[in-house]
Amino acid sequence: MLHQFVVTLADTVGQWGYPGIFLLMALESSFFPFPSEVVIPPAAYLAAAGKMNIAMVILCGTAGSLAGAIFNYWLALKFGRPFFEKYGRYLLISHKSLLKADLFFERHGHISTFIGRLLPGIRQYISLPAGLARMNVAAFSVATVLGAGIWVTVLAAMGYWFGKNEQMVWQNLHKITLITVIACVVIAIFYWRRWRNRSPREVAP
Repeated sequence: MLHQFVVTLADTVGQWGYPGIFLLMALESSFFPFPSEVVIPPAAYLAAAGKMNIAMVILCGTAGSLAGAIFNYWLALKFGRPFFEKYGRYLLISHKSLLKADLFFERHGHISTFIGRLLPGIRQYISLPAGLARMNVAAFSVATVLGAGIWVTVLAAMGYWFGKNEQMVWQNLHKITLITVIACVVIAIFYWRRWRNRSPREVAP
């Protein structure tokens, strides 16, 4: 069943081309539960077969991820922020808490967004708190592109090398996901220690 789904999706991506990759990855990056793992590897397989260009697959996948992330950011900023400012006290979310969130994303939004884009179950939703906290859009976009670009490149490499052998894709995906999570933890610890060791003047609001 999984094999047939992958074959069907590869055929669909082949028919839709690069706009299809962009659209599907935009959906994956928004609040729709659509995994990138079933979009990029089939597209990369088509690139390996000479039917698509691997660089364009990665570019369209990353651009789609950014588009979906900005959509989530906009939703949170446009509707979520006013909601919590008006009714947050009923949900035990004070105005002071929102200001703390603003300060956190002002200081650490870039690393939080970058790491969040690499973590399963979080990458689709890290845009929401960033939007609620009114994180700088340029910094948010750069961090999103970097994180999403790395993940899309990893998926494209697996699809390019393993083709339609979805068992090999999934087996290696599990290993790479574990490695990625460990790497993110190391990066977060390193960043936090470096930030804590900065002078009080540098970290003062």
